Amino acid sequence: MIEHRDGTVAPSGFDVSVEPLRRAAHYTGEPGCIAEARAFAAQFLNQLGTEWCADITRHAQETVLLVVSELVTNADRHSDGPYILDLEGTDGSVTVSVYDSSDALPRRFPRDPERIGRHGLEIVHALASRVAVERVPVGKRVWAVVELGEG
Repeated sequence: MIEHRDGTVAPSGFDVSVEPLRRAAHYTGEPGCIAEARAFAAQFLNQLGTEWCADITRHAQETVLLVVSELVTNADRHSDGPYILDLEGTDGSVTVSVYDSSDALPRRFPRDPERIGRHGLEIVHALASRVAVERVPVGKRVWAVVELGEG
């Protein structure tokens, strides 16, 4: 947009609405799906760096991949069907969403270093700036936002 002295605004031809980069993948729960989801996320981050000129540090990349691993592992273990990994990103953050068919909401257990297992949501909450769970028509969506400027 070009703003003139008299306060009028005219389109410049360069004004383009910019949508976040978004990619999704469907997984069946077969062996190897968690590794495939991590590889999909790594490819997404490379594309985000190229298309959005996002400065994705090694720490930010490892954080996103760990959040993907934890959320996909939870869906793999606790749902009776396929799940979807949905990634949305800009130059500042990546939202990792996992949809699965179970309507049972995940539980975040109190911190307990002596407990074996069930640390997934605890880890996600420690790494992400926001975490939420919502029911959707065929199950639930668990999502977490990872800020790229941290680390």
